[in-house]
Amino acid sequence: MNNTIFNLALTALLAASLTACANYRNPTDREIGAVVGGIAGGAAGTQIGSGSGTTIATIVGTLAGAALGAEIGDRFGRQDRQQFASTLERTPTGQTNTWSNSSTGNSYAVTPTNNYRSNNRVCRTFVMQANLAKGQDRTEGTACRQPDGDWRVQ
Repeated sequence: MNNTIFNLALTALLAASLTACANYRNPTDREIGAVVGGIAGGAAGTQIGSGSGTTIATIVGTLAGAALGAEIGDRFGRQDRQQFASTLERTPTGQTNTWSNSSTGNSYAVTPTNNYRSNNRVCRTFVMQANLAKGQDRTEGTACRQPDGDWRVQ
């Protein structure tokens, strides 16, 4: 139990240190992605290994998640998040919504695949195909509508 608390605190500290250079301004998509990815990676790392190996897995998971999150944040900007949310809000299950981001040259196709409720929130599973400058990426995930109306990927 104490080891889990330590690892979660370490994850939070590492994730917070990733934004230390924000200079009290609005964070960029890259910085937001790095923090979210770092937290997710660190949380995943706490579930891997045992004993002192858990601490190392937490650190590696945090750093790897932050790097991946920053990369995604660079590519998936505000316009893309708005299109993604609109797709989840309005596109019927099994139908695909596509868009291109003229700023990045990336294009996306998102297909909601299922609807359900969790903790009184509407959730949708989805498949997203992204055509990026570095190649294609296919992602399956779940997003739930938050009380403020935003969609958050779980």
